[in-house]
Parts: sequence; C-alpha cells; structure tokens
Amino acid sequence: MHTDVAIVGGGPAGLQAALSLSRIHRRAVLLDDGTYRNATVSHMHNVLTNDGTPPADYRATAHRELAAYDTLTVLRTRADEVEQTGDTFRLHLANGSTLTAAALVLATGVRDELPAIGGMAELWGDLAAQCPFCHAHEFAGGRIGIVGTAPAAHLTAMLGPIASEVVVLANGEALPDTWHGGADVRPERILSVERHGGGVRVTLAGPDGVRQHEQVAVLFVMPTLHQSAPFAAQLGLELNPSGGVRIDEFGRTSRPGVYAAGDMAHQPAFPMPMASVVVAQAMGQLAGITAHATLMAAGR
Repeated sequence: MHTDVAIVGGGPAGLQAALSLSRIHRRAVLLDDGTYRNATVSHMHNVLTNDGTPPADYRATAHRELAAYDTLTVLRTRADEVEQTGDTFRLHLANGSTLTAAALVLATGVRDELPAIGGMAELWGDLAAQCPFCHAHEFAGGRIGIVGTAPAAHLTAMLGPIASEVVVLANGEALPDTWHGGADVRPERILSVERHGGGVRVTLAGPDGVRQHEQVAVLFVMPTLHQSAPFAAQLGLELNPSGGVRIDEFGRTSRPGVYAAGDMAHQPAFPMPMASVVVAQAMGQLAGITAHATLMAAGR
C-alpha cells in the first residue's frame, strides 16, 4: 500500500492529524494498534466539551467521525520499523505488510517509567497521577501525597489550594534547594502503596524496621519518560534533553518529511512534553497541515 501521509499512533495527536488531512482530501493512512498512554485512566479532564469523558469513548467517537472520509484508511496494526529510501518512507507492519508514504507523522507517545515502589503500577492513572490540571480537582479537600522530592516545591504550590493537606513522601531523597516548606515531609523510604479506605495507604520504612503508614486520597508522581516506539532512533531524529523528539513551531523534526506531535515531541523552549489532550490535538493538526503544505509545495 502507498499513501501520501502515514500517521503512526491513534491517540489525540494522531487522530487529529488524520482528521485535518482528511478534510483536505489528502490520502492518509492511520496506524492505530490500540496502545495508549492513558489506557488506565477512567476519565479524561481539562478537555473542553469532553471534561470527564472516558478516553475509550473519546477514541470511539473520533473513529466514527473519521469513517466519513474516503481518503483515510485506518489500519489496526503496529509499525515495527521505518526506513527511508530517497523521498519515500517504508513502514514494516506487524501484520506482515508494508506501507510506503511520501510523508510521515509520528504520534506514538511516550512510556511512563514509574518509581520502583510496590503497588504503584496498579494505582497509575487512577489513584496515582502526574498532572494536577487533569487529575487533582476530583480529590479537592482531601490529603494529597507527592512522591519524591524533585517535584515537591512545584507540586506543593499547585496542590496547596486544592488539598486540605499536602504531604511530601521523600522516599529517602533530599529536598531540593527550591524547597521552602508548605507541606509535611516524610523522609522515609516508601515500601509499598495500596488501595485502602477509598484512597491510598503508603507503607514507610520506619526506624528499627517498624513499618509506618500514611493515608492520602491520591498520589502525584513524576515518571521518567521514554519513547514508546523505536522510530526516533531508527530515523536518527534529534532529541531534546528530556528525550522528547525536537520539533520546530510547525511540528517538523530534524529529518525532512518527518513530523511529530503529542507527548513524544516538543519544541526546545519547553523542558518536557505537555501531557495534555488539547495540546496533543493542536500539535497533531499542525503536523498534519504542515505535511500537506510541504507535499503541495513540492507538487505532490
């Protein structure tokens, strides 16, 4: 199969890129393998007209809308490898087929590496989260925990007006120079976290081996981000210090013909990607439009 633009990734960025290209009747293929960063999230927030919508419902609505456009093909499969020959990109797909394209929009997102704390993965996206804009309001008036000291000063200031009390669970780490108080601090190492009493029970390594506990409504965590797909490495794309693909104001990567959007990429002026559905959609639209404009300028 050959297409004008191959879009890899079926999250908000990839879906919006697909819609923008479809609206202009540009041939495109969207690869959506059913893997999503927010798969464990029951409701997405901070998305106007979709505040509180389950992500699965959002994606289902998007696919129903995309089905109206004949120039778009949606393939429910994964791309394993991407290579470039001349001005053509060749994608080797998990179903054994090959897709070629004149332009490539990457929207494959990132993978969250959580702190090595027992039970954290089971809470992630529900009672453990990263973004106060998306996740804090539902726990207003509760006691909120912050895991680790790196985000302590920033998150304490953000969560203070929302929580009844904030506690920093330092997990054995030293507080940063930017710390000026505003929350209780438990310096002990965290042994485990678990659902308890409608919130989270945190088990700490107390003195003399005696375990101690803290009860909070929710935990906020700063995960380490990794590219969820190998394409940045395969194509030799320039990265930011965060590990995100470096893009310019139009979503262009360091390789001509390759565009990136969503959590996997950001401009160098930003310290890291913004984990936001709205931002991802905007980036996807821009990347799709730029890919179309570039092909059009080349007479393709």
